[in-house]
Amino acid sequence: MTTTTEPATTTPAAPATIATGRLPMARLTLVELRKLADTRAGFWLLVVIGLATAGTSAIILGWSADQEMTFEGFFAFGLLPSAVLLPVLGVLSVTSEWSQRTALSTFTLVPTRGRVLIAKVTAGVLIAVAATVATAALSAVANVLGRALGGDGAWHLDASLLWQGLLLQVIFVLMGIGFGALLLSTPLAIVLYFALPMVWTILGEMIKGLHTAAGWLDLNVTTAPLSEADMTGNEYARLAVAAAVWVLVPLVAGTVRVLRREVT
Repeated sequence: MTTTTEPATTTPAAPATIATGRLPMARLTLVELRKLADTRAGFWLLVVIGLATAGTSAIILGWSADQEMTFEGFFAFGLLPSAVLLPVLGVLSVTSEWSQRTALSTFTLVPTRGRVLIAKVTAGVLIAVAATVATAALSAVANVLGRALGGDGAWHLDASLLWQGLLLQVIFVLMGIGFGALLLSTPLAIVLYFALPMVWTILGEMIKGLHTAAGWLDLNVTTAPLSEADMTGNEYARLAVAAAVWVLVPLVAGTVRVLRREVT
């Protein structure tokens, strides 16, 4: 008895389409912007920044003199919460990759780590721009309310104060990203971000021999003129030197560490 077995016909599976092109930088930046609010810490930090910024307007409306209720006054005071808290978001944007153990998936999808870091820096700058614009919008609303309550209501704002306020936000956000990349530990990076400049400021004021150096290397001192119109060339030079020490050096050293660190 002979049985005839028909050869099994197998349909070859269609080959999976593999994207060989790199993700565009715009998409990477959008991903990093989304990550800023993806974690519980990042989300609530953004909420606190928004509430604190609105709170500064409420303070001026409730307790300041009528002549202080101006657009410039609301805007200058409103920048403080984001200047203090946005750098923490910058720290989290880098350290969360390691604390949440997402670095492996991130660098697997985008093997070129430098592009990921560029996207994080770009996202940090964009969130600083957004915070400044939001502060200006809240200040405008508060100024209208202040005028209705009998305040000055003046709308004059020197153009230099607008972009200097933005520069202040960008400097501190990039400093936070730099500390996060250098230390890769959320608690350590946040503590040192706040502690080191404060200690340097105290030493610069207490020790006479450090007064001159503090005038060039103390970021708290060199960023103070940003709240005043028409900074001088000398003040810009001092700011550039301090920013190079506190922002550029951590960013470069942190980039080297992230590029070389083994991901587990």
